[in-house]
Amino acid sequence: MKQPPTKPPPLVETRINQEAIGARLRQMFDEVASEPIPEDFLEILRQHDDETPPPKRTDADTDR
Repeated sequence: MKQPPTKPPPLVETRINQEAIGARLRQMFDEVASEPIPEDFLEILRQHDDETPPPKRTDADTDR
């Protein structure tokens, strides 16, 4: 038997769903952002900083 086409959710329901998804994404991001950076990764960054000369300034940099 063929099912009748489903109606899209009303605008209010859609907005509630979007807000719930946004809240969960912010919560997940905050959890990840608050995790400590592994020492191995920090060491790699330190080595890179020690080996990389600072970028040369150009005339375009001084216009800002």
